[in-house]
Amino acid sequence: MPPVSPRPADNFDDDDYPAYTMGRAAEMLATTPAFLRALGEHRLITPLRSDGGHRRYSRYQLRIAARARELVDEGTPIEAACRIIILEDQLEEAQRINEQLRAQGDGTQPKTSA
Repeated sequence: MPPVSPRPADNFDDDDYPAYTMGRAAEMLATTPAFLRALGEHRLITPLRSDGGHRRYSRYQLRIAARARELVDEGTPIEAACRIIILEDQLEEAQRINEQLRAQGDGTQPKTSA
């Protein structure tokens, strides 16, 4: 029996589905395609490529790009904005792991954020 493929409607709720073209993503963020390319050059986001080689962005990537845009709009150089976002992400992950380890140590379950 062949594997069950997801229904097309399932992609609507998938934050990682590369649904947006570069032009549409730039329009949604009120920025330029060059800004999105720069985020890729600084390894903040890596868009997937369509069969034709065009960049495609997910909602998750657009949220990261929006955060970078906020920092740049506040005067932060793009290189620094990318590094700040990466460090914020690493801190959040470390805090999550720390909370799990503490919960294991005292026998309680960690709180989950919604």
